[in-house]
Amino acid sequence: MIDLLKDLIKIKSDDQEGANQALLFCADWLKEKGETVTIHENNGFKMLTAIKGAGEETLIWNGHVDVVPGHEEQFTPFEELGRLYGRGAADMKAGVAAMMQAFIELDASALEKTVQLHIVTDEEIGGRNTSKWLVDQGYHGDFVICGEPTGLKVGLQSKGILRMDLTFKGKPAHGSRPWEGINAIESAMKYHMAMSELPFRKESTEYYEQPSVNLPIIKAGDRYNVVPEICHMSYDIRFMPGQDKDEIVRQMAELADTLNVDMEYKASGSTPALTTTQENPYIQMLQKAIKNVTDQEAILFGQHGAADTRYYAEVTGGEGAIEFGPSGDDWHGNAEYVTISSVHEYKEILVAHALSK
Repeated sequence: MIDLLKDLIKIKSDDQEGANQALLFCADWLKEKGETVTIHENNGFKMLTAIKGAGEETLIWNGHVDVVPGHEEQFTPFEELGRLYGRGAADMKAGVAAMMQAFIELDASALEKTVQLHIVTDEEIGGRNTSKWLVDQGYHGDFVICGEPTGLKVGLQSKGILRMDLTFKGKPAHGSRPWEGINAIESAMKYHMAMSELPFRKESTEYYEQPSVNLPIIKAGDRYNVVPEICHMSYDIRFMPGQDKDEIVRQMAELADTLNVDMEYKASGSTPALTTTQENPYIQMLQKAIKNVTDQEAILFGQHGAADTRYYAEVTGGEGAIEFGPSGDDWHGNAEYVTISSVHEYKEILVAHALSK
């Protein structure tokens, strides 16, 4: 399994061609082990599915072999002090290698459920060509594990996404006489400072202290001697399970009226929050499997970001798609690594969970 992981890291899968090459490598590896594999393609992106077992319940393991760009040397894996370094080692070729090994070890005759292995190639750029496409084709189930690196902790919830594009309108004037105009940048600044006091910003849940609000884009002005008439400002808002995105939009629109600033807005890019609870029977079984393999109590937490789990969860009302994977650090960074022992533990947990009754 670790040799498989090293071979995957060596494949420079930071573009479509490389990711497809890594996908075909996985398919060949599984076929050599006697598994039946189906390769799919959408918009030039390849993906595979493999199915084992039978029964009314379906468990899905989802992993991606595409990676973000890295330095050339990062595609030469090396071991040091129990860690395996390389681009994609943690995010998430370790999860893929463990899922592949777990899949071939599963005894179909002992399974009381169906296990589907999904390996995809575009998660790092949004997942719409592969994981979303698979879901749209009917490849979804009762419970989904995406093998993102979580340190063997269970990311049973994740925040939803709301993107707000705001346009503030002012009144142009000569830069030497700013009192004759209305500065759109100053209106945007005033709005941004007041945003922190909105009610949705002060809410919390069992797994989250607060929603995430990032101001990533602001565009305005092009001359020193003109009071800017227009300021474009965009927010990336990650709202918590239980929060209503429409209520967030309402609060933001109402704030502009309260501040008496001229603002237009467009809400876009919304993704629902994932809302799996501790009471979910698959979570209960996963906790037992983690305890049996590691002799440690499972740690449950909420993810701040989004993964391909969102596409599967859309079918089940936000429930039953989680992130759970090996331990590592510095993914997307220059010293990305995975802890080798955690890859072995992760594989054992996957097998135990699949066989749970």
